[in-house]
Amino acid sequence: MASNSQRPSKAERTASAREQAQKMHAAQEAADKRKSLFIKLGVLVAVLAVVALVVALVLQKNSGTVADTGAVPKGGNAAGGITLTSDKTLADTSGLTVDINKVGTAPAEGATPTPREYKAAPKGDPINLLLYVDVNCVHCADFETEYADQISTWLAAGDVTVEYRTVAFLDGASPTNYSSRGANALACVADAAPASYLPFSKAVFAHYPEGEMKNKQLIQLAKDNGADVASCINDGTFRPFAKFTDAAARVDAIGGTPSVFVQDKPWDPNAEPDFAAVVDAAIKANK
Repeated sequence: MASNSQRPSKAERTASAREQAQKMHAAQEAADKRKSLFIKLGVLVAVLAVVALVVALVLQKNSGTVADTGAVPKGGNAAGGITLTSDKTLADTSGLTVDINKVGTAPAEGATPTPREYKAAPKGDPINLLLYVDVNCVHCADFETEYADQISTWLAAGDVTVEYRTVAFLDGASPTNYSSRGANALACVADAAPASYLPFSKAVFAHYPEGEMKNKQLIQLAKDNGADVASCINDGTFRPFAKFTDAAARVDAIGGTPSVFVQDKPWDPNAEPDFAAVVDAAIKANK
């Protein structure tokens, strides 16, 4: 029979019970923390999944639903360009369509840029300028800032015709395909209000430092410049045209923006930095 001296005292039993209670409490706290962490991780995973789904849907909406064929805006041509014949008028074209399946095949690496359906104007006519631009291109914005007013002056004087081919080379860097949407907006304005094309184009590039615009902003900017094209912009009416213009430029070996041609000759800003002087000389030579 065990002696009373071997049995824990009341104080020892109390201390042991207290220790066991502390261990149970600590274990419960640890379990609660793990449960809370798992819940937070679950919520985070769910949020990330929703965000990924939304991004995928947006990208699909902005790129995957654009038709391969579509109408060309008034003033537009089968090469994907829009031609200004003065500062307020566009080329007399309408009823044309484009089909990206007929754009041609990719050029060999290092191919010489060769814009389709573009040539020098005959002697005595206004010279032909061709500009490949992207509304999300900083160098295009700089070019327009420096030369948009001069281009308008040449157009008003009847010295030049200017064809803009607005591409979407930078769509890959935009979650909303701003390059394509901007190209569509320009085509919408050309189709609905030719006199507004040049001021709207100038305003779009002037906005570059403030970042990409939503359709609502493009609509308001067009309205501010005399063109009511809300449905055309929201519906992406000329997105197929913009898609074709971009694809045609790539097939024609246009390597970047802005790419500028003066009377069928590429302008090299490194060799001839004074663009106005180059154009003035071409105008003089063609009279």
